[in-house]
Amino acid sequence: MGDRRARQVFPAFPGVIRICLHGAESTGKSVLASKLERELGIPWVPEYGRAYAETQGTDFTMADLLAIAAGQDAAMRAASSDRPPLLLLDTDPLMTAAWAEMLFGHAPAELFTYPRADHYLLFDPDVPWVADGTRFFGTDEARARFAALAEEMLVRAGVPFERVSGSWAEREARVRALLGKWIVGESPPP
Repeated sequence: MGDRRARQVFPAFPGVIRICLHGAESTGKSVLASKLERELGIPWVPEYGRAYAETQGTDFTMADLLAIAAGQDAAMRAASSDRPPLLLLDTDPLMTAAWAEMLFGHAPAELFTYPRADHYLLFDPDVPWVADGTRFFGTDEARARFAALAEEMLVRAGVPFERVSGSWAEREARVRALLGKWIVGESPPP
């Protein structure tokens, strides 16, 4: 898929490859991002929505989701200003759009106006769901619906994405392979 288009959205941060971990809850995004930071030194921007939920509660309104998107964007911009060669994003406002669709039946247009990542990794919900106090959609039906909405937001935004699925070890291997390719500027494997 054509993946250079999104780089134009952060013209003040040339040379930073931003990779967004995108998908339904409890699919390993945060755990893997943290592990890659520890083991490979790749900086990551944690999920702002989790911190927001832990301090403000989980009875979200649309105003909360818009605040979460703005907070995530501010954190991504701040991390990009350091100009790391590679930056992992543990979600972005496109995932907030999926939350809006899931909770309220529509995603405001402004959620599609934020800068986009260079690459998106869409994590499938094919691993066990773990409740942690901030997660909502643990039934198989709800997870499938939320995962479909997460993918729909990427398609609606017209951004390229690669799927990440399988066991925890398979997910990690797939992400490491993709990161390796993107670091040297090659197209991702199929």
